[in-house]
Amino acid sequence: MEDEKIILLYKERSENAISETDKKYGARCRATAYNILQSREDSEECANDTYLRLWNAIPPAEPSPLAAFIYRIVRNIALDRVKLLHRKRRAGENYTDVYSEISDCIPSGENVAKSVEDKELTALIDRFLNTLSREKRTMFLMRYWNFCTVADIAKRLGISESKVKVTLMRTREKLREYLVKEGVEV
Repeated sequence: MEDEKIILLYKERSENAISETDKKYGARCRATAYNILQSREDSEECANDTYLRLWNAIPPAEPSPLAAFIYRIVRNIALDRVKLLHRKRRAGENYTDVYSEISDCIPSGENVAKSVEDKELTALIDRFLNTLSREKRTMFLMRYWNFCTVADIAKRLGISESKVKVTLMRTREKLREYLVKEGVEV
């Protein structure tokens, strides 16, 4: 079903909106949550919580594109759940690994408030990502947005794990240099 029709179902308060959303986006929602939480049960709950948030958001929201709206919600719910769990083994080491890798490239919350507004930082990162090749941008987003493992990225892209590791390392360094050049304290 097309996104416009799904949104119309939400506006009409039809329960079919949730089932149609799950048919089209459910697997990806659960996969996104699983990459962060490393728990099938928790990822299923995140997907269900996402549908509830969609139900409450539409209307008045009319998201376009719907997929990005949904994936942002599920990702935020999963990250909030990690904070609640407070246990590394339950949340999965991947979450901790990803943040420790990228932490040298982006400013801390305190420095962001001093040096640049969150929206400006997001715009800078978006501009940086647009300078990358499609493959590098895909790797970066898979790792730092979707929390995919290096092995999973390599498998999906049909390349070696060492190529993924090296590419991510170089991309992080380029991001760091780019942000410094733009005046962001990292």
